[in-house]
Amino acid sequence: MDSIEIQKVTAGDLIDIRHSVLWPDKPREFVKVPEDDSGIHFGLYFSGELVSVISLFADGQDIRFRKFATLPDFQGKGLGSKLLQHAISYAKAQGYKRMWCDARTDALRFYERFGFQKFSEPFLKEHISYYKIERML
Repeated sequence: MDSIEIQKVTAGDLIDIRHSVLWPDKPREFVKVPEDDSGIHFGLYFSGELVSVISLFADGQDIRFRKFATLPDFQGKGLGSKLLQHAISYAKAQGYKRMWCDARTDALRFYERFGFQKFSEPFLKEHISYYKIERML
């Protein structure tokens, strides 16, 4: 049986997945976030292979997640859902009141299953449509 493990990882551990999934046509530096060194990063390992990553950044009582990505061969198997649920549980346990992110429009239905709702008009980043979404914790 395949094992699933979620653990904290370093910013360096997740750059390859961020790059290959989110912005493969951009330079690797494009997927780095200035706050990466102060962020909290989680990775989901499937049978020992890092396949999904998420980064959390605190701001007062809010926590933002960024650069949530799952390798294409592992999408649609519930692994990203497990990682996002872990991040939500972590944020609740740490006492944050609200979690939010900039979500690609084509991923809105996924996030709605976790209780996230839009709180902005659509906007573009690099010609891709996004909304700001949030959920109370």
